[in-house]
Amino acid sequence: MASRGPLKSKGKSGRGGGKNNSEEYPVLKSVKEWTNWSLKKAKVAVHYGFIPLIIVIGMNSDPKPNLFQLLSPV
Repeated sequence: MASRGPLKSKGKSGRGGGKNNSEEYPVLKSVKEWTNWSLKKAKVAVHYGFIPLIIVIGMNSDPKPNLFQLLSPV
C-alpha cells in the first residue's frame, strides 16, 4: 500500500481565500486585543484583592472579631 499524505492541509484555510480575520476585520482584532488586555488586568486585581476583601467584609460583620480571629483557621 502506498502511504498517504497528511490529512490536514498546511497553510491556507478553506474560507476567505487565504486572508486572515485580522486583515478582513480590523475592528474584531482590536476588540479581541482589548478583551484580552482587560481580562489579564482583572485576573491580577482579583488575585491580589480577594483576601483583603474577605478581611474587610469580616471586620464589618456584626460581632466585631479582631484581626487574629479573622486570620486564624479555627
